[in-house]
Amino acid sequence: MLAAKSAALVFVLMLGTVSLFADMTYEGARSITGPYLAMLGASATVVGLVAGLGELIGYGLRLVTGYISDKTRQYWAITIIGYAVNLLAVPLLALAGRWEIAAVLMIMERLGKAIRTPARDVMVSHATVQMGRGWGFGVYEALDQIGALTGPLIVAAVLYLKGNYQAGFAVLLIPAVMALVVLIAARLKYPRPADFEPAAVKLETKGFPGAFWVYLAGVALVAAAYADFPLIAFHFEKASVVSSGWIPVFYALAMGVDAVAAMGFGRLFDKIGIKTLAIVALISAFFAPFVFMGGFAFALLGMALWGIGMGAQESIMKAAVANMVPVEKRGTAYGIFNTGYGMFWFLGSAAMGMLYDVSIPCLVAFSVLLQMASIPLFLRAGKEKK
Repeated sequence: MLAAKSAALVFVLMLGTVSLFADMTYEGARSITGPYLAMLGASATVVGLVAGLGELIGYGLRLVTGYISDKTRQYWAITIIGYAVNLLAVPLLALAGRWEIAAVLMIMERLGKAIRTPARDVMVSHATVQMGRGWGFGVYEALDQIGALTGPLIVAAVLYLKGNYQAGFAVLLIPAVMALVVLIAARLKYPRPADFEPAAVKLETKGFPGAFWVYLAGVALVAAAYADFPLIAFHFEKASVVSSGWIPVFYALAMGVDAVAAMGFGRLFDKIGIKTLAIVALISAFFAPFVFMGGFAFALLGMALWGIGMGAQESIMKAAVANMVPVEKRGTAYGIFNTGYGMFWFLGSAAMGMLYDVSIPCLVAFSVLLQMASIPLFLRAGKEKK
C-alpha cells in the first residue's frame, strides 16, 4: 500500500513537472499575447474574440477527445500528440507579422491542449485516488503554476533586457522541449497509470448523476464570468495602469497565488467537498472591480483574487468530476466538463470584450453577478452528491 502511494506520488510529480515546463511555455506566451495582438493592430473586441474562440475550439474538441480516450484507452498516445501540438505552436509566434497569423497560432496552441487534457486528467485521477483527489490535483496544479509563474518572469526579463515580444516567444522553445522529454520519460516509467486505482463496481446507470449537471451549471457561470488575461493585459496597457514590463510580472503573481490556493483549497476539498468551490467563488468574485477600475495597487490585489479563482478552476474542479462519475466514463465526463466550461468561457470572453468597448462598469457587474450566481449551484451539487 505504501509502495503504491509512493509510486503514485512520483507519477503525479513527473506529470506535474511536464506541466511545469509546458506552462512555462504557453503561460509565458499568454502573458504578452494581449499587447502583442494590440501591437499588430487588433482591437479590444478582436482580443476578446480571439482569446474566447481559442478556448471554445480547444474546450469543444475535448468532448471528442475525451470520448475517444475512453473508447481506445490510448491515454498516453493522445496525451503526447496533444502536448507536441500545444507546445510547438508557441515559439512560432515569434515569426508572426500579422495579428491574423498570431491568432491562428494561439488557437493551435489551445487545440493541442484540447487533444491531451482529458486523457491526461484521467491518468492523474487514477494516481490521486491514492492520496486524496483534492490534494493530489492540488499538488499537480502547484507544479503547473510554478511554471506559469516562471514563464512570464522569463518573458519579463527578455523585455527588460531590451528584447521584443518576438524574442520572448522564441526563448520559450527551451521549456517546450524539456516538457516533451520528461513526458516521454514518464511514459516509459509508468505505462499503465490505471493500475494505481483499484477496480470499482460499475454503477447501474446509462448517464451521469444529477449532481454532475448541477455542478456543471455552476462551472459554466464561473467560466462565463472570468476575464481572460489577454483582455486584462490589454486594459493594463491601454489605461496605462502599469507599464508593459510589469504586465508579465502581474501575471506571474497571479500564477504564484494560484499555486498556493490550489494546494490549500485542495486540502479543504478533501474535507468538505464541493462546498469549497462556493467559498472560492465568494472570494474571487471581486477581482473584476479591482482589476478594471483600480490603479496599480488595486489592480495587483485584483490579480491575486483572480489567481485564487484560477487555482480552484484548474485543480479542485477536476477533482470533483473524478469523484462524481465511474472510472469507465471519466474521459467522457472530463470532455463534457471541459466543453461546457470552454463554451461559456468563449461566450463570456466575447461579451466582456464588447462590454469593455462600451462600459467598463457593466463588464465588472457582469463578472461579479455571474460568479455570485454560481454559489447556490455548488452548494446544491454538494448536497445532491451526498
